[in-house]
Amino acid sequence: MVRRIFLGLLGLVILAVAAIAIWGPAYVERSLNPVTGPAQGWPVSPQAQALHDSLVIGDWHADTLLWDRNILGRVDRGHTDIPRLAEGNVAVQVFTTVTKSPRGQNYAQNSAEAPDNITPLFIGQLRPIPSWFSLKERALAQAAALNRAAEEEPESLLIIRSAQDLQTLLEARRNGAKTVGIILGSEGAHPLEGRLDNLRVLYGAGFRLIGLTHFFDNELGGSLHGEGGEGSGLSEFGREVVREMLDRDMIIDLAHASPQMVRDVLAIPGTRPIISHTGIHGQCPSPRNISDDLVRAIAAKGGLIGIGYWSDVVCGDSPADIAKAIKAAMALVGDDQVSLGSDYDGSVNAPFDAAHLSVLTQALMDAGLSDGQIAKVMGGNMMRYLAENL
Repeated sequence: MVRRIFLGLLGLVILAVAAIAIWGPAYVERSLNPVTGPAQGWPVSPQAQALHDSLVIGDWHADTLLWDRNILGRVDRGHTDIPRLAEGNVAVQVFTTVTKSPRGQNYAQNSAEAPDNITPLFIGQLRPIPSWFSLKERALAQAAALNRAAEEEPESLLIIRSAQDLQTLLEARRNGAKTVGIILGSEGAHPLEGRLDNLRVLYGAGFRLIGLTHFFDNELGGSLHGEGGEGSGLSEFGREVVREMLDRDMIIDLAHASPQMVRDVLAIPGTRPIISHTGIHGQCPSPRNISDDLVRAIAAKGGLIGIGYWSDVVCGDSPADIAKAIKAAMALVGDDQVSLGSDYDGSVNAPFDAAHLSVLTQALMDAGLSDGQIAKVMGGNMMRYLAENL
């Protein structure tokens, strides 16, 4: 009897664990990445759709690899996957690997020692066991999943590691291919685990973009949301990492950097950093958006500003609000330095998913931008930057 009870309880535990692994992560993703637009969608005119279909489109930031699902298949949750990117006419998408997120995450101040949200997610997803205990292994596990997808369907997905890869992709698309190019990045440099040789490991795994910080201070220096405050800049290790990234033609992302870290990076000769996903503080005074002066300084060094889609950075929930933020960015830094940085699948809301990106082209037309300006911000500026910096 006792043995039967024990086996019964064990069976229930196994069923519970299986249920969590199968349905739990999907439930979490669906709740954290809502599409908040109307059920019937946003209207797009034939003229806007025709313009959209002619564009070369690029986006600097999506966290899709965090969610353990087959990106080659279309799903009914989150914001993006390869089929939806293709349907939205996206040519190049940056996928970043998320490896640590502090419990109680906020825009004001987070401790690097706070309990981590990503560890239980990776355990619940039954990701490789080494990734449960190491941020580097966590990044590499996501990179490996991307590489497997690219090997499985090379006609659908090309990982871009060089300017030549970019040109190969764009030429194929000019000839009618629907292949989506993916650039692999890291949301924060903490997967380096304080070791410069780990940057070389990530580079070998295909990483070409590194955000120096995320929601907490790390070995490289201060986060916009860390405990060190605005004056916490680059550490000596951070300077070593930046110099190594320059030597390897990697893209430096300052999306979550403290003001002093931004200044320190800009002061290093040869840097041309981007902000992959942000809003414009003068248009939307959110603590997530750094000062307009620092945005100007990044653009002045040839960097690009990627405008996000979520309400915290554009102060609104519609395509028109994103268009307002883009116009504010163009007024601040000029037509040639503004691009897209959706933050799709990054535990944020969005008014449309990747398949319906043409609604943004419509909103930009409605906001009075010319076809040439729309072509630049939707991807032309990003393609130029990548060709010059990869």
